[in-house]
Amino acid sequence: QVQLAESGGGLVQAGDSLRVSCAASGLTFSRYAMGWFRQAPGNEREIVAAITYSGSGTYYVGSVKGRFTISRDNAKNTVYLQMNNLKPEDTAVYYCAAKLGNYYYTGLLDYDYWGQGTQVTVSS
Repeated sequence: QVQLAESGGGLVQAGDSLRVSCAASGLTFSRYAMGWFRQAPGNEREIVAAITYSGSGTYYVGSVKGRFTISRDNAKNTVYLQMNNLKPEDTAVYYCAAKLGNYYYTGLLDYDYWGQGTQVTVSS
């Protein structure tokens, strides 16, 4: 079965960097667009970044542009989210998601598979 396993979350201070990873199995990873979402307590889950199946196209929500970078390694079946200059408002559970398709996708309902999430906490 399809599994998406996030890792790399943790507790950091404002201004620090962190990279979270998502390892995929049970699917042909290179045929799937990938996305990173986050959900803070009391908030809805929101898109953070998305990437096409080849990695040639990316999308970022405005609040993370210039600070976060999404990338993927199709040989390793892994998608990454590099987060720099972290802010307390970035605190959330971060989820990766997979969508069969050749574009990038920003809606929760677009995605076929989800990971369990990894907690990122940024202290001020």
